Amino acid sequence: MRKKIIAGNWKMNKTPKEAADFCKLMRDKAASTEVDVIFCVPFVDLYPVLEQLAGSGINVGAENMYFEDSGAYTGEISAPMLKEMGVSYVVLGHSERRQYFNETDEMVNKKVKKALESGITPIMCCGETLEQREAGITIEWIRMQIKCGLQGIAAEAVENIVIAYEPIWAIGTGKTATSQQAQEVCKAIRQVVGEVYGTAVAEKVRIQYGGSVSGKNAAELFAMPDIDGGLVGGASLKEEFQEIVHYLK
Repeated sequence: MRKKIIAGNWKMNKTPKEAADFCKLMRDKAASTEVDVIFCVPFVDLYPVLEQLAGSGINVGAENMYFEDSGAYTGEISAPMLKEMGVSYVVLGHSERRQYFNETDEMVNKKVKKALESGITPIMCCGETLEQREAGITIEWIRMQIKCGLQGIAAEAVENIVIAYEPIWAIGTGKTATSQQAQEVCKAIRQVVGEVYGTAVAEKVRIQYGGSVSGKNAAELFAMPDIDGGLVGGASLKEEFQEIVHYLK
C-alpha cells in the first residue's frame, strides 16, 4: 500500500517572518502519521520553516534547484546546498518553471538525476494545457513528459521519485479536473512507468494530483486508485491545508 503524500507548494509567497509565523501555527494542525506532509517553500523561507517545523514530522522541500553542484550560475541554488540545510524534497519541472523560465524536459531530467544523486526526493511535475486537452492529446503529451523526465534513470531510483500531475488549466483557476479525469491521467502515468520499468516499480511510485485541490475535493480525489495525494497550491498558504492533510476525517 502506497502512503499518501501531500505537499504544499507556496510558490512566490510569504516573507521569512510570515513563513515562520504560519508554520508555528500549522506545525501541529498539519502534522500527520497517516500521510507524508511537506511544505515546499521559497529559498529565503527555508531556514525559518526548517526551524519551526523541526520535530513536527512535517518535511520541508524547495521549489526548484539547478543540476550542477557549483559554478558560475548566478542566482541558482544547488542540491548540495539544499541537502546541507536539511531539505528533503524538491519540486522540479513545474509548469510555471517551464512556461516562464523556459525549462525543457531535458533540463528537468538533469535536475531529477541530480536530486536523486544528492539524496533529495524529486517531485517531478507534468501536465497539459487546455488547448492540448481539447485537441485530445493529453495522454500522449503526458507520456512523452514522463519518458523524457525519467530518461537514463535506473529502476531502483525511479521508485523514490514522486510524480505530480497538474493539468495547467486547473492551476490557480479554481477549476479542478474531475476525479475521473485526474484518475485517467494518473493511471496512464503509472502505465508508462510500468512499460519502461516493470509493474513492480510502477506500483511503488507515488503519483500526486495538483490543480485547485481544496478541503472540499481532497477526499474524492485521493480515493482514486492511482492518486496518491496532492501537490497543493493556494490552499497550502491557508489553514485550510490542514483539512486536506486530514481528509480522511
